[in-house]
Amino acid sequence: MAPIDSPPPAVTPDTKDWTWVLDQPCPECGLHAGALDVADVPRLVRENATAWRAVLLADGAAERPAEGVWSPLEYACHVRDVFRFFDKRLRLMLDEDDPLFENWDQDATAVAERYDLANPVVVLGELTGAAEWIAADFEAVPAGAWQRTGRRSDGAAFTVETFARYFVHDPVHHLHDVTGATV
Repeated sequence: MAPIDSPPPAVTPDTKDWTWVLDQPCPECGLHAGALDVADVPRLVRENATAWRAVLLADGAAERPAEGVWSPLEYACHVRDVFRFFDKRLRLMLDEDDPLFENWDQDATAVAERYDLANPVVVLGELTGAAEWIAADFEAVPAGAWQRTGRRSDGAAFTVETFARYFVHDPVHHLHDVTGATV
């Protein structure tokens, strides 16, 4: 762990456009997000949140496995923030017509929020709570709202349905990053 007064070591930024997971299975984590029934998304989110307990309470959760790679704790902080950030985007899609999503630099957030110094027990509670919020919000999507749209600044466009599938790949994939578990 880096000293509190110095920034955490840099990680290799992920600059991929992961929207391809809507068209084909992920060769790493095994999830075929595009083939999911959106009704399964809340269950997958809750199962994912439950699985982070063992990760966060394990010895060495704050240790990076390699230079330039987040620790399991840092991945968990990111997943917590994905749940929060994507829940805001979901609400925008349901409340506004074709909103343009604000940009989010996940790597800058990890440094600014000092993911590397987070308390694993606190993160577990926050991650679990954020997972429940977004799972419940997906369960509450009205039948006629699944085709509402939203856009990223890079031009990627989603319906609530494709957004749900795209979103759930992220926490599933990051659990795979730290445990090797596949779907």
